[in-house]
Amino acid sequence: MVQFEVPAIVPADPQANVGDLLADRVAKTPQLALFAVPDGDGWRDVTAADFQKQVIALAKGFVAAGIEPGEKVGFIARTTYDWTLVDFALFYAGAVMVPIYETSSAAQVSWILSDSGAIACIAESADHSARIAEVRSEVPLVRSVWEMQGGDLDKLIADGASVADDEIERRRKIANGADIATLIYTSGSTGRPKGCVLTHSNFVELVRNSSKALRDVVETPGASTLLFITTAHIFARFISVLDIHAGVKTGHQPDTKQLLPALGSFKPTFLLAVPRVFEKVYNSAEQKAEAGGRGKIFRAAAHTAVEHSTLQQEGKKVPLMTKIKFKLFDRLVYSKLRTAMGGNVVYAVSGSAPLGPRLGHFFHSLGVTILEGYGLTETTAPATVNLATKSKIGTVGPVLPGVGVRLADDGEIEVRGINVFKEYWRNPEATAAAFDGDWFKTGDIGTFDDEGFLKITGRKKEIIVTAGGKNVAPAALEDPIRSNPIVGQVVVVGDQKPFISALITLDTEMLPTWLANNGLAADMPIAEAAKNDAVRAEVQRAIDAANTTVSRAESIRKFTILENEWTEASGHLTPKMSIKRNVIMDDFATEIEEIYSVPVNTTNVSLS
Repeated sequence: MVQFEVPAIVPADPQANVGDLLADRVAKTPQLALFAVPDGDGWRDVTAADFQKQVIALAKGFVAAGIEPGEKVGFIARTTYDWTLVDFALFYAGAVMVPIYETSSAAQVSWILSDSGAIACIAESADHSARIAEVRSEVPLVRSVWEMQGGDLDKLIADGASVADDEIERRRKIANGADIATLIYTSGSTGRPKGCVLTHSNFVELVRNSSKALRDVVETPGASTLLFITTAHIFARFISVLDIHAGVKTGHQPDTKQLLPALGSFKPTFLLAVPRVFEKVYNSAEQKAEAGGRGKIFRAAAHTAVEHSTLQQEGKKVPLMTKIKFKLFDRLVYSKLRTAMGGNVVYAVSGSAPLGPRLGHFFHSLGVTILEGYGLTETTAPATVNLATKSKIGTVGPVLPGVGVRLADDGEIEVRGINVFKEYWRNPEATAAAFDGDWFKTGDIGTFDDEGFLKITGRKKEIIVTAGGKNVAPAALEDPIRSNPIVGQVVVVGDQKPFISALITLDTEMLPTWLANNGLAADMPIAEAAKNDAVRAEVQRAIDAANTTVSRAESIRKFTILENEWTEASGHLTPKMSIKRNVIMDDFATEIEEIYSVPVNTTNVSLS
């Protein structure tokens, strides 16, 4: 059994809670700009001291409203400054937040509020409030619903004005490390979401140790980041708490369509993103260059970028001609992309899905080191992450201080340490099934290299076994295909079938630009595009490229392009943009059977 474990580098403090992280930050640097909020075309700084004052004022409002220590409060909202304000106000009031994805359906809201036992809920908008109202009869414990856009936070603050500061300080100190800090429900890619009990120590110890491990990213003077992925997910939630501890200035942009303008004005030093964001940045740049008649130059620049970075990582000498081309393309292409991201981005932390070496090397040549990491809700986010001083593109890095990772005999990744959750809420059977002693069984499959860098190779439950007995990891094929600009999502199928095939959806954002660049009508309906010969040929090229990385028995022999788009709203993607494989397999069972209705003997025969 392969195992890597790194001792914690910061002494544990069993009495510390998340609220202490903000109190400590204010004590150290009260005038440090801890946040920046939109102000006209620019940003207005909020100091650590001012943020704490706002936190205390809102915490008083929660106390005045009757919320007692340990009680659970639901929260459904987008990624904004107010999200973290509410988060810490609940910590200061002694309450436990139960975050809800802002895209959640009424049925999901009902399950999370009822299962958690929440006694109140905070909603950002009228739309969110309407979803709660729709299920209000199903959640009788919920006494109050406050709507942020309706001015309810201001009303709470006004109502709490008479609450003494001493009462908030008393409540802030009640919880110790072993107590529940938050109850986060898994995104539910399989079955009903389970509530993960994360303790104060999970956050405090992981944040303190990760801050030291990632000191070059978060502890450098002037460090800043712009959060745009949902803070209801543990990935961004962990970073937002880490930023407060480390003194990183944080901005928020909930509308990803406004991301580039926001990056241009905020100018962060590091980013937090899922791989799909990096794919979009790359594909948008490529198609923009194509539209301007510079597509050939961009592709040559991308090839040089990947070659240059790969040679550097392998410790090989970079040929003179490659160096010359790299300098030329840095002026013509790379510098423009750096500017588009704000000009100051040095690092990017990527998680939730494999990034792929091509994008990692491309952005590295831009001067942006993508630190890919690995973790789950159950591990309070990161268990492993590439470090500024210890990084390998194509891996998710070494284990973090205070964390142990081992591989079971079948390759399953198991984790123990300061970051591993306490239990599944009110679900002892699921908790027992998830652990082998104190090792949490992640369900993911991976390998370690000799230096302790982890590589994710698949998901245990998603391994396909063909009729011929061949084991196939879908991600190895899906990830490179998804990087094509016109491909939205991919699901590889073939369990107990004679060959491997794929369901493909088109990227509705990128498709019009690609169509125009290829002499086709930009407004072509998606149903027509799915059958278009040029579109099918482009998808075939992406599949052919992916097939070169696997054996013939593992290669995709047929594919069908669906006229549907998989989204959170359609129920086919989780909030972190992961596919709900079981739902897709059920909803598109007819299309899958059509693929196998006529057997094939040659490679890459697509459906007509």
